Amino acid sequence: MDTMSSNATSHRSTPSIAGARRTTREFLHGLPQPVNAMAADSVVLVVSELVTNALRHGGGTCTLDLNAHPDSIEIAVHDHSPTAPHTRTPDLTGATGGFGWPMVNRLARATAVTHPTEGGKTVSALLPR
Repeated sequence: MDTMSSNATSHRSTPSIAGARRTTREFLHGLPQPVNAMAADSVVLVVSELVTNALRHGGGTCTLDLNAHPDSIEIAVHDHSPTAPHTRTPDLTGATGGFGWPMVNRLARATAVTHPTEGGKTVSALLPR
């Protein structure tokens, strides 16, 4: 796969959700071929969800990698927890969530969870441009 901007934010420590959204918007804005507004909003939303979960369940720190391909944007969030995200019954009262992982899977062309040898996990999503 031809990469237009490989690992532009590779291994960038992401201490906050707002910082991850800002980094993502800057990444998308800096691409030589623009991403349409609806696709950009979806990318930012998925980054926000994956980073939120990584910070909440992965020990309070994570890294965010973004890659642009000719027809897609690849998101990868690394954290220290080996526990993979899973679908659960959404809490309609808003107390415990349950909406995020299904949303990520609906917006993405593909999702994957890998467990690198150094521990933790990487949650990846591939979204259309």
